[in-house]
Amino acid sequence: MTADATAPIKPLEPELTPRPVDAGVRIGHVHLKVADLDRSLAFYCGVLGFELTQRYGRQAAFVSAGGYHHHIGLNTWESKGGSAPPSGTTGLYHVALLYPTRAALGDALRRLIEAGITLHGASDHGVSQALYLNDPDGNGIELYWDRDPKDWPRLADGHLSMDTRPLDLDALLQAAE
Repeated sequence: MTADATAPIKPLEPELTPRPVDAGVRIGHVHLKVADLDRSLAFYCGVLGFELTQRYGRQAAFVSAGGYHHHIGLNTWESKGGSAPPSGTTGLYHVALLYPTRAALGDALRRLIEAGITLHGASDHGVSQALYLNDPDGNGIELYWDRDPKDWPRLADGHLSMDTRPLDLDALLQAAE
């Protein structure tokens, strides 16, 4: 049996999902097509602080945090010298990188400021605090920290009540000190 990729899929409400995926499933890594591998390594390693774990010549590299084999793969196999997809097309909206503490997110903000990287947004969602930017290839990046689930805002019926409020960047920087 094969799936027809063009067939419409009827969306289900979360409560109607007959067999939820195992709660232990996580996104292990993301692999990005980039135009210039060295430029991407300068951003992901030099600015954000990821470590280079392996390089495949001039075409691909893998970077990680904490010695993991790789969180982010970067390659030029189909994109060397290419441009970002035009606005209004489908594809990746952003990659979200979860920081373990608010202080670590504050350190990431400091790194971005020092490198002269422009933020496209900074929000407090109630459940998390997030910084939004683009990498050198125009890929959307979200750097965020999650509050403890016991502190997440909830409606009277128990459902999450996420919001988008401005994030106090000065307070976030102070958290990094």
